[in-house]
Amino acid sequence: MAKSKEWVLNIAFNRWQFNRPKYVGKLAEAIRECAPKTLEEWERWYYERVRPEGEMLGCDMREHLEEVARRLYAKISEQLRAEIETITEDDCLRYVWDVVIRRTFEGYQTEKKTVYEQLQQRLGVEIRPAPDEWDRRYQVDFYSEIGEKAPGIQIKPITYRQTPELHKWQEWMRRSHERFEREKGGKVFIVFSITERGGRKRI
Repeated sequence: MAKSKEWVLNIAFNRWQFNRPKYVGKLAEAIRECAPKTLEEWERWYYERVRPEGEMLGCDMREHLEEVARRLYAKISEQLRAEIETITEDDCLRYVWDVVIRRTFEGYQTEKKTVYEQLQQRLGVEIRPAPDEWDRRYQVDFYSEIGEKAPGIQIKPITYRQTPELHKWQEWMRRSHERFEREKGGKVFIVFSITERGGRKRI
């Protein structure tokens, strides 16, 4: 399947929540229970044992998945297509400006607010923005001076944990943070923030 098609299908499948247990069953739980050694074994188990939430035991899962696929196609061919056709060049210009300029600025302001208003108050020490070189070399956003030590701080939204191939990013950051500790004499702490109602960030 072409990547462009898969991208559209993935967006629609997630947007209309066809990946939820009420449509396809509890997949993570089911495959662990099955512990299949082959794709065929898992497929057979799925059709025989897995049921969407609220479905009767007699439900034919092959027919059910076909119905889910037809509903997905209807959403793409009718609703998604109609939405795409309403998009203008001006919409694209405004969107790109909004993402690159406004959202980046607001994210930066929110990040600073999270650190200075909450973290500094909690710790009772002065927290400073890290030099640009530290950001690039060590993945450190802020730091503090405590005696001869300079602990670093990296701020991440809680959604960072959903990053594709997260393990690679974590390994890369681990090496950067260990280098910071060797060269600057302080550990690096990753502070996660969550967005509450009204857009307020909370550690």
